[in-house]
Amino acid sequence: WMESTPPPPAAAMSTRPEDVGILAMEVYFPSTYVSQAELEEFDNVSKGKYTIGLGQANMAVCGEREDINSACLTAVSQLMEKYNIPYDAIGRLEVGTETIVDKSKAVKTTLMQLFEGHGNHDIEGIDTKNACYGGTAAVLNSLAWVESSAWDGRYAIAVAGDIAVYEKGPARPTGGAGVVAMLIGPKAPIVVEPGLRTTYMQDVWDFYKPTMISEYPKVDGHLSNACYLRSIDNCYSRYGSKFEKKFNRPWTLQSADYAVFHAPYNKLVQKSFGRYLLQDHVRHPELCGQLATLEAFKGLSPEESYTSKELSDALMKLSRSTYEKMVSPSELITKECGNSYCGSLYAGLLSLVANKADDLTGKRVMMFSYGSGLAATLFSLKIKGDVRTIRDKTRVKQRLAARTRVSPQEFTEMLDQREESYTLFNYEPKAPLSSLWKGTYHLTKVDHLSRRFYARAFSTMARMIR
Repeated sequence: WMESTPPPPAAAMSTRPEDVGILAMEVYFPSTYVSQAELEEFDNVSKGKYTIGLGQANMAVCGEREDINSACLTAVSQLMEKYNIPYDAIGRLEVGTETIVDKSKAVKTTLMQLFEGHGNHDIEGIDTKNACYGGTAAVLNSLAWVESSAWDGRYAIAVAGDIAVYEKGPARPTGGAGVVAMLIGPKAPIVVEPGLRTTYMQDVWDFYKPTMISEYPKVDGHLSNACYLRSIDNCYSRYGSKFEKKFNRPWTLQSADYAVFHAPYNKLVQKSFGRYLLQDHVRHPELCGQLATLEAFKGLSPEESYTSKELSDALMKLSRSTYEKMVSPSELITKECGNSYCGSLYAGLLSLVANKADDLTGKRVMMFSYGSGLAATLFSLKIKGDVRTIRDKTRVKQRLAARTRVSPQEFTEMLDQREESYTLFNYEPKAPLSSLWKGTYHLTKVDHLSRRFYARAFSTMARMIR
């Protein structure tokens, strides 16, 4: 159906819809980026600190004309247009983001401007927030709606993304930007496996944004890394138990084909993947003889294991070849654009599609979502249909190659301007439109009442919206 206009909304079904999951995807990332290698030199740090130490190649950069509303407008409008989706075929739209431009008005309400002109005001959903987890909450809520008695036969859209910026200092290179929009419904090529989902939540202060006059977060990096690993251990172990109960056979990582992670930076993903193997060894040592060397670390408590460099190095060595096969294909966008917070996990999924679309049918993909504070979920996807249309519509590799590199000095000036204008009203951005891609929505002004107005760049469809 994705090659042409989808059928009109179907009547609600009396039985549970089958194969509910992701029917279509679109990603938006800015047209400008900064090189991490050049940033190393500019920041006067050791060569490789960002490119090897963080595992990042480049970082997407948003100027003052782009905010979370404009980025989501671009992603959703392009999803609708590229896949020829009728505007009255959408019955739910939910946005997962932690990028806040208004403490009351949801990004979703701004997105309604895309649908109102087509007469569709009957769309459920608002925004969902908890650090980088909001995108997954939007996806799971959309799935639940399609599978519920409230479903009226129409599609849902889940939007996941953020603009991640940090104050000057060691965390700034872990920023980025991006938004992923996903069409959710039955008979999908990318199916969320029912009954195979585990969640871990805890009250911690590893990353938070208490200051309403700044985009910048408060970060405890060491605590956040430990929380990330703890969440993986808990989720993966219980996922294995659920899998074994459902299929009546042992679970190890060999039962999966690919693994996608929320990626604050890719070196953390490299360190984290080995925890899957560690849990396999703990749960089924008789099936994991190749992991026998991990016995040397059995005296470590779980908390000690999260900070043990020796264990981390051993796990990375043991998992290196498996990592290259199962995880590396999902790193394209995250290495090139950096952290898009809520969008990161789904940028990883789209990277996998971009790299492996010809060979994904029948494969199981593990999806680990983490949001500080904390909320984490591990679930799995089964690729039951052809995803080459998604690859061809999104053209991820071609679009990444078409971006414009800005210098570290320009990058710093762009963030300085964002910082200066963040709380301004009665204000119009001064940055030129020439850096924006055709069809990109952008901020035109914030009026004296702090209302935000947008337009679409270089498009015959451009119109002023608020």
